[in-house]
Amino acid sequence: MAFHSFEDLDVWKRAGSLAVFVYSQLGGSRDFTLRDQMQRASVSVPSNIAEGAERGGKDFLRFLKIARGSSSELRTQAYIAFKIGVLDEEPMKHIVDETKRINRMLFALTRSLRDDKAE
Repeated sequence: MAFHSFEDLDVWKRAGSLAVFVYSQLGGSRDFTLRDQMQRASVSVPSNIAEGAERGGKDFLRFLKIARGSSSELRTQAYIAFKIGVLDEEPMKHIVDETKRINRMLFALTRSLRDDKAE
């Protein structure tokens, strides 16, 4: 897995776009607690990818695991936000689909990094 910077990683780009989407969807929400939690979780994903990439080695793998956890946390919150009327169905589905896709990409990146170490 060759890359020069976290900005080169498609998963970082996709996660950053999802964070912007979450902010745009929740900007007017009066449920400040859930809005804050979802925004924090969404920003956590690309932030952990970036921090891990800069640290490298085993730290990168650990930060990718944290990013997967934050992505799953955001997916759970999207389901809840929909059920309580904070999010409409289409934005909820977009968040759910994107977090699933991002988690698959993070898993593949993790596997690739482990395979590179084994060689």
